[in-house]
Amino acid sequence: MRRPLVPALALAAAAALISPTSPARAAVGGVVVGSYPVQISESPWVVALSSRDRFGGTRAGQFCGGVVIGPTTVLTAAHCLGSDVLGAPPRQARDLKVIADRGDLLSADGTEIPVGDVWVNPRYDSFTNAGDFGVLTLTEPLPAASVIPMAPAGDPAYAAGTAARVYGWGDTTGGGDYARSLRAADVHVLPDSSCERAYPGSAAGTYDAGSMVCAGEPGGGRDACQGDSGGPLVAQGRLIGLVSWGSGCGRPGSPGVYTRVSEAARALAVAH
Repeated sequence: MRRPLVPALALAAAAALISPTSPARAAVGGVVVGSYPVQISESPWVVALSSRDRFGGTRAGQFCGGVVIGPTTVLTAAHCLGSDVLGAPPRQARDLKVIADRGDLLSADGTEIPVGDVWVNPRYDSFTNAGDFGVLTLTEPLPAASVIPMAPAGDPAYAAGTAARVYGWGDTTGGGDYARSLRAADVHVLPDSSCERAYPGSAAGTYDAGSMVCAGEPGGGRDACQGDSGGPLVAQGRLIGLVSWGSGCGRPGSPGVYTRVSEAARALAVAH
């Protein structure tokens, strides 16, 4: 799983916590490997999850990414909302906000909206990484233009070979080089067989084609990394995945694994 950022007092040790050979969740606070800067105005549905009480003000308290799927609804990774990350059960976490319309975390742009409620997928399995999604309900609505549609099951955007883009504020090199502005990396949806070979079942996790999407480049080099967890994977103008887990960042033979949004949407429809 892409490992989340540690609280502010331990930032200096963050890189040491993530060895180059260990599997890791896309960390709270990093940027995309092989990425380039993008304007938030071109991707207003990308938001940052923030808690200054927990992570300090260096990066405006940013610790994960999220994506706007409704005026008051943000989808993110379940592993971003654990007590080990937030320091308390999610509904008891202090100063939990979503930062919208702000590409540069240190600017005064955009808005910071408090989170009114948190729902974590009860079927999330931290061992296999299946079901890695949760929902934040905002106390104030965002504009309709900030909402991105979710690709349903069977959508051609999920097809292997489809060009896709992943967004985040995470590690740009895999070596703890965190950027303060939003970045993106161009990747491709890969055949499920690529991730089934890479992750047949181990400490890194188990790839499940029914609930996960495999994406990256066959030769590596472009990938989500530490700090991008919960951020969006977008193809053909639709949300197809959430940054979830993988082994390292941008390694050949170790693609990124994303929560399949069609499965998350189905589960949300049942739960709500």
